[in-house]
Amino acid sequence: MNWAVMLESLPALAEGALLTLELVAVSGVLGFMLAVPVAIARVSDRWWMRALPMAHIYFFRGTPLLVQIYLVYYGAGQFEAVRTSMLWPYLSQAYWCAIIAFTLNTSAYTAEILRGAIQTVPRGEIEAARAVGMGPALIWRRIRLPRAFRIALPAYSNEVILMLKGSALASTITLMDLTGVARTIIARTYTPMELFLAAGLIYGLLTVFILSGFRLIERRLNRHLRPR
Repeated sequence: MNWAVMLESLPALAEGALLTLELVAVSGVLGFMLAVPVAIARVSDRWWMRALPMAHIYFFRGTPLLVQIYLVYYGAGQFEAVRTSMLWPYLSQAYWCAIIAFTLNTSAYTAEILRGAIQTVPRGEIEAARAVGMGPALIWRRIRLPRAFRIALPAYSNEVILMLKGSALASTITLMDLTGVARTIIARTYTPMELFLAAGLIYGLLTVFILSGFRLIERRLNRHLRPR
């Protein structure tokens, strides 16, 4: 075991870890913002409102993330209309292609998590809100969504961890994230065991950091349930 190579590579791996966190954070926020309206439409009583969200969820949950990344990165440039549009400055960059693919992927999984949480909101709370004169929009804003967010939080933390691990695929389109940096150093030093072990330890630390953050959020949101 070449410990010297591991220690010398730590600064470069740390820079890659920052890009990994950036990819997860940006795509996570955008994916959550997209997932909320998709989940609301998913529980609608009207079939025509459910159709498009169901197709979105089915496609992005039913195909590998790597295929989705390749479709965005390699596929978008095949169309002349895309190359001449205002989107091309973004779609021609690997960073934004990864963000788009990660956002669409995580939005599908998050929408299903939220859909299940929305459907498990106690019906008595909704009936009580109607009894005091709340309208449908106010019930969504004051009762259904806040309650669903609390219910979905543990499952959503698992989705963020899965997204962190899936972000390693960004290295396949030339991004120098944590895995990409490790692969580059391995090609130069021929020490795969040491570099992948170091990268795995950093991924583990990032996972602990993310889970600790979600535990704090969950404790904050459910502080009213703790005994006095």
